[in-house]
Amino acid sequence: MEVEIKLRLPDGATHEKVASLLGPRHEVTYLQENVFFDGVAQELSSKRTVLRLRFYNGDERCVATVKGKAVIIDGISRGTEVEEDIDVAIGRACVSDPSQLVDIDCKLIQAVVSDYSCRQFVCLGGFRNVRNVYSWEALKLELDETQYAFGTTYEIECETTEPERFREQLGSLLDSNRIPYSYSTMSKFGIFRSGKVPPFGGLTTA
Repeated sequence: MEVEIKLRLPDGATHEKVASLLGPRHEVTYLQENVFFDGVAQELSSKRTVLRLRFYNGDERCVATVKGKAVIIDGISRGTEVEEDIDVAIGRACVSDPSQLVDIDCKLIQAVVSDYSCRQFVCLGGFRNVRNVYSWEALKLELDETQYAFGTTYEIECETTEPERFREQLGSLLDSNRIPYSYSTMSKFGIFRSGKVPPFGGLTTA
């Protein structure tokens, strides 16, 4: 089970303000390319499951991820997540020809083929994300700029086993610096599938 805090920022200017605030704690920046797949008969999406290949910094790394039945309530996301690294060249080949996923040398994807009786995959497309990672309160804060074909969103994410506690602490940090935010209500994949950037609204600071 993956548990994350997800706070949405209204615009690029606010994103830059957060980046400046957290600047001394910056650790690394990742350029991520996210590509999603489903079965031809929607074997995965019908069970609220997502298969993703994520490429880091071009062709530096490729990670296969299966996410299941994620629910976001009051800016806290809970859902299953399993990952496995795969060869980058193989990942790129699967993007070009999703039929190769069925025979790929990856235990995670072979488990999907078996568990969901998925014998043929289709590529759903995807989006790019610039992720800046910061150290904060012994956790990793991820500041995201997500670039869809139809617009851009900005978000802070933080994985933790104490989401309510750290959501309040992170909110206090933003409040004290007069940085507006709201609780995220949709996952990045959900926004991608909806085809539009949802309006900003909800809990904000003046």
